[in-house]
Amino acid sequence: MRKVHAPKAQRKKEDTEFEVHFYEKILEDTPNFIQALAALGDLYTKAGYWQKGLDVDVRLSGLKPDDPVIFYNLACSYALLNQTRAALNALSKAIELGYDDFRHLRSDRDLENLLKDAHVQAFIKQLEKKKI
Repeated sequence: MRKVHAPKAQRKKEDTEFEVHFYEKILEDTPNFIQALAALGDLYTKAGYWQKGLDVDVRLSGLKPDDPVIFYNLACSYALLNQTRAALNALSKAIELGYDDFRHLRSDRDLENLLKDAHVQAFIKQLEKKKI
């Protein structure tokens, strides 16, 4: 007898929901577990739960205030929620802390709405020059 499998998109959604639940459970017992928070924030964002992703990124930025990648991710979360000023502040902080992958930055779909703006493009060029 043949097994009937769920469509790939449904399996992926179920897998994501399982992973989200898994990390949420871990964080109930260990609320400041950085790796679990980072994984959960990424999952929330990929699943379209942008506010939850932002909440996690804000929390992470408080726990690891010197981590450029956390501030880059925070900028992405703000950008997804159209909070331009906060996104630019977080992006500036990420670069100040050492983030320097400008090629990735310019192609990151999470920052897409920001990158359409000429003023933002100029701001990023200014930050890039400052970094060099």
